[in-house]
Amino acid sequence: MSRTALTLAAAALTAVGLLVPTGAGAAPAEHTPTAEARSAGINSPGDAAMGWNQHGARRTPERASAAVAAPSGVPGIDVSNWQGRVDWAAQWGAGKRFAYVKATEGTTYESPSFGHQYTGSYSQGFIRGAYHFALPDSSSGTTQANHFVDNGGGWSADGKTLPGALDMEWNPYGATCYGKTRTQMRAWINAFLTQYKSRTGRYPVIYTATSWWDQCVGSDATIAAKSPLWIARYSSTVGTTPYGWSTHSFWQYSTTPVDQNVWNGTVERLRYFATH
Repeated sequence: MSRTALTLAAAALTAVGLLVPTGAGAAPAEHTPTAEARSAGINSPGDAAMGWNQHGARRTPERASAAVAAPSGVPGIDVSNWQGRVDWAAQWGAGKRFAYVKATEGTTYESPSFGHQYTGSYSQGFIRGAYHFALPDSSSGTTQANHFVDNGGGWSADGKTLPGALDMEWNPYGATCYGKTRTQMRAWINAFLTQYKSRTGRYPVIYTATSWWDQCVGSDATIAAKSPLWIARYSSTVGTTPYGWSTHSFWQYSTTPVDQNVWNGTVERLRYFATH
């Protein structure tokens, strides 16, 4: 979401008591945002959030303000350091029942808002999980999986902790596919999945958009056999899923006034998913 769109969204949420804003936190300096990323509000490493650049087009305020009707399923949100202190009671009152919170990016970034967002959602009764923004050109999948788990991305079978999510999408710091061939990207992802499973006992959810996946990952049904799909598509329908997945588990369908998602099932099935 662009800085302008995020500012407008935060103002709207603050007005109705959903958010208490805070500033962006410190970030590592090993990457430099591209001009396109800067125009989308990414001014330093760590600023990227899920869906920062969808289908190659910036999230302009006009795009972000185009609300999409909520699909059927269990409502939830995802947040990052941009949202600061979230009023979880208000989100619960709005019907949200799960949340994903950005924990890490690449190898060195940890969100300064992660602690209070993650524990705050849990205390309110949310089923919540953490997500990692992948930078496949900065270190191995194994290294990034360890960084994620070591900084909040773990999983426990308590019925309220979702498996971590691996955010695979457009590169805010350079080449779309991070300078990797499809074969290299598949190897990187599989290394992350393997290490995460070794550390936690679960494979992570994969967040992606079909167009990016088709361009940068291609055909590898083994990935879909391991990890549930969290698809990003801002429309009234999910559309075509990436190779190997016949359906989705989560769907990010809107950015208004904060990233909106649904779980493709019932609350009971979501609790089961969190436990098994």
